[in-house]
Amino acid sequence: MSHGTMVANGLSPHQSPSEITDAKKAKLDGAVIPPSRVVHIRSLPGEAGETDIVQLGMSFGKMTNVLVLKQKNQAFLEFQDESSAVAMVAYFQANPAQVRLKPVFVQFSNHKELKTDASHAFQNHNAQAALQAAHSVMGSDEQSTILRVIVDNAFYPVSLEILHQLFIKFGKVLKIITFTKNNTFQALIQMSDAISAAAAKTSLDGQNIYNGCNTLKIDYSKLSNLNVKYNNDKSRDFTRPDLPTGDLNLDAMSLGGSSGVLMSPMPTYHHGLTPPQITTIGALPAQQTAVDFQEVREEPTIIWTQGLAPGYGIPGLPMGAMSAMNAMGAFGIPHTALGAARIGLPLTAAMGSAVILVSNLDEEMVTPDALFTLFGVYGDVHRVKVLFNKKDNALIQMADPHQAQLAITYLDKARVWGKQIRVAQSKHQLVQMPKEGQSDAGLTKDYVNSPLHRFKRPGSKNCQNIFPPSQVLHLSNIPAHVTEDNLTTWFSEHGAVKAFKFFPKDRKMALIQMNTVEEAIHALIAMHNYQMGESCHLRVSFSKSTI
Repeated sequence: MSHGTMVANGLSPHQSPSEITDAKKAKLDGAVIPPSRVVHIRSLPGEAGETDIVQLGMSFGKMTNVLVLKQKNQAFLEFQDESSAVAMVAYFQANPAQVRLKPVFVQFSNHKELKTDASHAFQNHNAQAALQAAHSVMGSDEQSTILRVIVDNAFYPVSLEILHQLFIKFGKVLKIITFTKNNTFQALIQMSDAISAAAAKTSLDGQNIYNGCNTLKIDYSKLSNLNVKYNNDKSRDFTRPDLPTGDLNLDAMSLGGSSGVLMSPMPTYHHGLTPPQITTIGALPAQQTAVDFQEVREEPTIIWTQGLAPGYGIPGLPMGAMSAMNAMGAFGIPHTALGAARIGLPLTAAMGSAVILVSNLDEEMVTPDALFTLFGVYGDVHRVKVLFNKKDNALIQMADPHQAQLAITYLDKARVWGKQIRVAQSKHQLVQMPKEGQSDAGLTKDYVNSPLHRFKRPGSKNCQNIFPPSQVLHLSNIPAHVTEDNLTTWFSEHGAVKAFKFFPKDRKMALIQMNTVEEAIHALIAMHNYQMGESCHLRVSFSKSTI
C-alpha cells in the first residue's frame, strides 16, 4: 500500500521529504508540532495495515481518512475534529502505543489534512473499508470477531491456507475451521478483534476469488469462540502451534462444548501426509530432486478433496483470474510471476508436487500422446512417462501443483479403455527425460513447448470452462465446409453418437453427445486436434451442457 493518497502541503507516498520531516521533528529535543487533525504514527511493524491504525484511534472520535506507508513503516490518521487528535496524542504520550506487540510513536503531523487521490482506488478502498469497519463497531453493541464464510459457485477448491492469506490482510487471524455443509465449502474464521472482522467482511463479502466464480459470502457468526482441537488441513489455531494433528482416520464434525462454542472438525490428514491441495498452484517447490523413473514403482496415494477458491493477487493466481487479481490487488497479497501455462490458485509451502501417478491403465492402448490429450483438459502437460517395467502406470508432470490436483479431482476413478484408472499425487517433483543416447521405446515425451496447451494464453476462457468428464463434448474451431454428418461419422468411430447440434449463433461450435462418459473420453482423446483442413484443427472439451 504505497501509493494513492495525497496529503495537503505536498505529502504523498512518493514524496518522502515531507514525511521524513515529520519524523525528524519528533526526534528533535523540544521540537513542537502544533495540533492538527492528522496524527502521525511511526516505527510500525512491517505487517501493520489500515485496520491496525484505526484501532489506535477509534476510542478518541470519528476518523475520516487513513494512509499507511508500508515502505516507511509510517502511517497518518485523520480525525473529523482536531480535539479527537489532541486526545489521542495526549493519551499515547502518557501511555506508549503498541501495534501488533511492537511499540510505536504517536505525534501530530505538520500537515493539516489528508486528501484522497481518486486515481488510485486500491489503497483508498482499504482505507475506507477499515474506517467503515471501525464506525460500524463503534456504533454497535454487538462486536463479533467470528465470521462465517461460504464459498458459493465454487469452481475451484479452497484451502485453509488460502483463506488465511486473504483474511490476514485485515488483521490477526486467530483460528480457522473449515467444513462442508450441504455440499458447500464453508469456514468459520475468528479474528483478533471486531474491527479486523468488520473490515474483512466489508472488503471481501460478495467478491470473487476467481474471475466469475468462487464467490465469498460473509456474515457474522453467533458463536463467541472457536475451540480448535487439532492443527491440520481442516482446522488451525494460530495461537497454539503445539496442538496435535489428531486422529488420521476420523473425518467428522465434532460439535460440542459450552454454548456459543464450536469444536473443530476432526482431521483426516497429518501434515506429514498428502494434504488436500485442491486446485492450488504456483511455481514448483524450490527443492526439486531429479529421479530416474525407469524402475519406479509407486502405490497410489488416496487424496482427500473438497471444494475450492481464486484471487486477490495471491502468489500464482490462475491466468483466468488475472483480471480479477489485478482488480483485487488492493488487499496487498503479493503475487509472483506466472509461467505461460499457469492456471489455478496460490501455492503454499505444503503444496506438493506437480507430478501425478496414473495407474491401472490399459497397457495395449496407453501412449504418451493419449495421456497428454486427456490430462491436457485440466492443465498444461509438460512431460509424460509410461513406466518401462510397468506399462499400466504412468507419471505425468503438469505445469504446476494446482493443475495436478485438478487432474486428480476430475480423472481419478474415471473409466478409460475399459478400466477404472487411479490418479494420485506422486512423491516426486519432476519427470526425468531419458539420458542422452538412452532409448525407452518412446515411452517418455516432453511437451513443454507444445502448441496444443490449452492454458498458456493469459486470460484464456479455457480456464473458466473446466468440467468433469461427461457424455456431452463441446466442439469448436469447426470450418464452414464441415457438416453434421461429417462430425457424427468421425465421432461414431469411437462410440455411439446419441445427439448433435450446432450452436445457433455460431456454427463454428457444436455439442455432441456420446452414449457413455467412457466413450466421450475415448472420442476426446482421438478427436481433439483432429485435422479438418489445411490449417484447421478441431478442439474438443467436456461440457456441462445438455442437448
